[in-house]
Amino acid sequence: MSQRRSPAGWLRRILLRAVLLLAVVWGGGILLFSVVPVPFSAVMVERQLGAWLSGDFGYVAHSDWVGMDEISPWMGLAVIAAEDQKFPEHWGFDVAAIEKALAHNERSDSRIRGASTLSQQTAKNVFLWDGRSWLRKGLEAGLTVGIETVWSKRRILTVYLNVAEFGNGVFGVEAAAQRYFHKPASRLTMSEAALLAAVLPNPLRFRADAPSGYVRSRQAWIIRQMGQLGGEGFMDRHRLR
Repeated sequence: MSQRRSPAGWLRRILLRAVLLLAVVWGGGILLFSVVPVPFSAVMVERQLGAWLSGDFGYVAHSDWVGMDEISPWMGLAVIAAEDQKFPEHWGFDVAAIEKALAHNERSDSRIRGASTLSQQTAKNVFLWDGRSWLRKGLEAGLTVGIETVWSKRRILTVYLNVAEFGNGVFGVEAAAQRYFHKPASRLTMSEAALLAAVLPNPLRFRADAPSGYVRSRQAWIIRQMGQLGGEGFMDRHRLR
């Protein structure tokens, strides 16, 4: 006689199958997107569904994919200077930055400081939902290891620049360059690239087309950091152009 399975046993089987299915889908996505342009990201899907559910049927989340040779080298340097200055050197995680963020968050009851690298942000944007939770951070860590293993640093930067959110409905550097400066991403200047990078911490609050004093001060700081990193030579040195 076959033994009847308990509800808990069925639940464990369902969860295990779901985890295995996600692992296959995400693993396949990592392999596929190592060579194929990313057509849309999980964050784009989340924003689009959120707009439809709220009754905003005019909202369209899309990005115009461009290769790294079609993006101004200033743009890659700007996001590295702003978000992850150790990007060419680390293996997906900046341990020192994580330790500083944890120490800060233990002392502060107000603003939570993050320490996500460009690799982590790329993994989250492409494959996961927005928001903060230990589950999402754990999945993000596993996906980060995956893309760091399979993708080159240049590929990670290319994908990041094509899926990053630069404003309401504006995803990817090409869409941002066209929307805010009426030019292709290949022609962005140092100042324009720094302004786009300045809104990345909160692109739904900060605006590149109407920058606040804070955004302007952050833009100026990013420009200084770009110079200290070595300008365009930094991109050539690390084979990121």
